[in-house]
Amino acid sequence: MKPVILAATAAAVGFSAIGAASAEPTAVQWWHAMTAANAAVVNQIADDFNAAQSEYKIVPVFKGTYAETMNAGIAAYRAGKGPDILQIFEVGTATMMAARGAVMPVYRLMKEAGEAFDRNAYLPAVTGYYSTADGKMLSLPFNSSTAIVYWNKDLFKKAGLDPDRPPKTWPETFAIAAKLRTAGVPCGFTAAWISWTQLEQFSAWHNLPFASKADGFDGPDARLEFNNPTVVRHIAKLAAAEKDRSFDYGGRTSEPEGKFVSGECGMIQTSSAAYGIFKNGAKFEFGTTELPYYPDVPGAPQNSIIGGASLWVMAGKTPLEYKGVAKFFTFLSQTALQQKLHEVTGYLPITKAAYDATKESGFYAKHPGREIPILQMTAKPPTENSRGLRLGNLVQIRDIIAQDLEAVFAGKEDAQAGLDDAVKRGNALLAQFQAKIQ
Repeated sequence: MKPVILAATAAAVGFSAIGAASAEPTAVQWWHAMTAANAAVVNQIADDFNAAQSEYKIVPVFKGTYAETMNAGIAAYRAGKGPDILQIFEVGTATMMAARGAVMPVYRLMKEAGEAFDRNAYLPAVTGYYSTADGKMLSLPFNSSTAIVYWNKDLFKKAGLDPDRPPKTWPETFAIAAKLRTAGVPCGFTAAWISWTQLEQFSAWHNLPFASKADGFDGPDARLEFNNPTVVRHIAKLAAAEKDRSFDYGGRTSEPEGKFVSGECGMIQTSSAAYGIFKNGAKFEFGTTELPYYPDVPGAPQNSIIGGASLWVMAGKTPLEYKGVAKFFTFLSQTALQQKLHEVTGYLPITKAAYDATKESGFYAKHPGREIPILQMTAKPPTENSRGLRLGNLVQIRDIIAQDLEAVFAGKEDAQAGLDDAVKRGNALLAQFQAKIQ
């Protein structure tokens, strides 16, 4: 969903040399959105690859936020100066797929470069989001996550609650949040990335359409449909809980995570990739569990959907540059590297082998709850409502949703009116995107 602190470095993993020696290595530009410690790990991975062979040199370049990185990459491509590799967050997938001629698909890249590549080696829950309807992978997953629940065990004890029994349903969540407030905890629960957790993930988890056309997977003429009775009821309950801070809205993106790590809120729904932040910053014991659901909604819980970002390869590069990118992608997919990054961050391992290696090592037995993100995404086969979202202009649509939710939480409009407005304005943006790509 977002850049987060990656607590480990690829230097901890040994790799064999790739490629043959070359006096002048071919530079491969990698534009990314990782900040602070994230950028340090990106640089470390690049350094390790560069040290493992001498034909190619990965050059990582920070380009700002996810949205800024995508915009910079697109603008640079149009000017004939685009990078070789561009990190794009999941909500930009539809935009990249619609950029005809601007992308070198990963499946084709690996084949033409002569690199061994088996799409089936990667986790289906991850690769499906970045593949065509007939299973051709377009980009390489890099930092994949999903939304989960974290709870503060110390605050549960303070409220007389069992610290090892987090809520499973939404009614239990609201009830526990109220007990936390009664015990003097400033905030019962909060949620980061409000559109992602409370509408997008919520809809998939309850097997409800966020938009028509299988949430955009079946065509660019999809239209938003999240103003349904179940979502309206949920947003109304959040607004009611906001009044006594059983629920406390803390911002549109990652800002609410500060409320949890500081001990202000007893629970938070946010990215599994926030684990590193909480592990390093929290002064209390916390646990992780699945998202809550409404037990009266048929089929719930279903499965959660992907967040994070993938690596897209830009068109118009030389065969030598593409060879370097393909070698680097093989390097990134190595089991030891993927296992290490998964274990210390909360990001998902992108390959089945890395997942299996993590299980076989006893990691999940030693760290209960760390397998939750994968199980939550894979326990049930996805439906047309739970594969993920493939909608144009989704970044702007999220801003519209946040605006209307903020009005609802502030008591300026009711839940139905707010969601109706978000759907209306969002559909106008979808229509613009559809017209643009036709």
